[in-house]
Amino acid sequence: MSDPDTLLDSPVHPPLRAPLRQRARPALAAELDMVPWLPLLAPDERSRVVADLQVADAAVGDYVCKIGRPAGFWFGVVDGLLKMSNDSTQGASITFTGVPPGAWFGEGTLLKHEVYRYNIEALRKSTVAGLPVTTFEWLLGRSIAFNRYVMNQLNERLGQFIAAREIDRMNDPDTKVARSLAALFHPVLYPGVGEVLRITQQELAYLVGLSRQRVNEALQSLQGQGLIRIEYGGVRVLDLAGLRRVVGRGSA
Repeated sequence: MSDPDTLLDSPVHPPLRAPLRQRARPALAAELDMVPWLPLLAPDERSRVVADLQVADAAVGDYVCKIGRPAGFWFGVVDGLLKMSNDSTQGASITFTGVPPGAWFGEGTLLKHEVYRYNIEALRKSTVAGLPVTTFEWLLGRSIAFNRYVMNQLNERLGQFIAAREIDRMNDPDTKVARSLAALFHPVLYPGVGEVLRITQQELAYLVGLSRQRVNEALQSLQGQGLIRIEYGGVRVLDLAGLRRVVGRGSA
């Protein structure tokens, strides 16, 4: 990924590693298998995507995109966990959503030819794919199937952010954790998650905006209700519909 305004180096330890754009490489066959929209393309379209798609391995704290930078790629998470947040230098830090495996994001910014209005940062070691904006627009101009995929993404994301606004107003921690978990198991936006989300309690705490201890209490409560099962290194959802219906006494 040669665009200097996209995959940025982390502000945490910049001297210790090269910027993500310098670590970019062609996608491996197993990584291409994780791209949910690739099977929708015609053979010639797929060939161009495979040639243009690049992958970078992000360390904790690396920024995939940053507020104010021009959008040059459509991004996808092959593996790992990212978070979308505001600019914390302007006030309190707000996490808008987590971005788990299978997610592709940034299409709205590309379509509007805008700069990024959010930061995307790696919460753990992650593998991120990037499709250049020129290839993204080329696909839009020739593939009906790809257009439908992007349109469906935009529609589902609108519902996701409406739900996120509702979650933000909730006062009950159990409800916030339940709804936030349910959002991360979205089958359309995050098809790579499956039934088990690989996430630590600290990572979930960052996304929800609660302490790790309070997240642990909420998870234990949800497990006691038979909605989830806490597993080593992650959470298995047993009743997704039930998670979406959780309402605590303190919810707004």
